[in-house]
Amino acid sequence: QVQLVESGGGLVQAGGSLRLSCVVSESTLDNLAVGWFRSAPGKEREGVSCISYSSFHKYYADSVRSRFTISRDNAKNTVYLQMTDLKPEDTAVYYCAAPCDSYLNLNYDYRGQGTQVTVSS
Repeated sequence: QVQLVESGGGLVQAGGSLRLSCVVSESTLDNLAVGWFRSAPGKEREGVSCISYSSFHKYYADSVRSRFTISRDNAKNTVYLQMTDLKPEDTAVYYCAAPCDSYLNLNYDYRGQGTQVTVSS
């Protein structure tokens, strides 16, 4: 069974940066696109980003495009989400999930436990 473990969340001021990490514990990561989605109180869950296994394809929600960068290191079974120019509206629990797609659909087979990101104004 695939397990995903996120880390890297925290409290940051608006305009700051954070890097989230997601370690995938299963070797069947092969050919698996991995992504991130977020969930905040009073808001709908939102697919944030997705990266193909080869890293050739990367997809972003309009709300984070040009501010967030997704990457992966398959040798370390790890996917990263570099977040810059953070805004208070980015405050949410961020989840690593798989598999993802170019439409950032939320119907994943696997997801992690989430990591809290709080952006203060």
